[in-house]
Amino acid sequence: MERVSGARVIGAGVVFAIISQLIHNLGSIPTMGFYMDPTYFNVWSKVMMPAEGPPPMSFLYYSMIFGVITGILLAFVYVIIRGGVPGMGTKGGLMYGFLVFLVAGVPGSLSLYLLVNLPPALIAYWALENLVIYLLGGAIFGRLIP
Repeated sequence: MERVSGARVIGAGVVFAIISQLIHNLGSIPTMGFYMDPTYFNVWSKVMMPAEGPPPMSFLYYSMIFGVITGILLAFVYVIIRGGVPGMGTKGGLMYGFLVFLVAGVPGSLSLYLLVNLPPALIAYWALENLVIYLLGGAIFGRLIP
């Protein structure tokens, strides 16, 4: 296995977090009705909605920190398995992103449907967001981590 600098892994994780945050923010626009529906107020965490209204800035900070951690973890796994993923560079990264969606995104969405009282349409929309994030993130990993 070829060595990869830690700076590349961290950099790829940071880029993943930026992309993830952007996609989630754009995705919240068409789904805002679900977040503002009083029926679901008790579903949201106190970190996201300590009171009625938009989330506080601390939620954005937590989201970015968790996004960077997730991005670094996914980039690290990419470094380990990239030789076994079909394709090279961006194409290999896209395949990796699709595989991550299959093993994490799909089961996570199915579990969410079973465990949390949310509309299936919102869960499906989040699954679509995750597919886009994992594909773009994988492409970034394929590009930044040779």
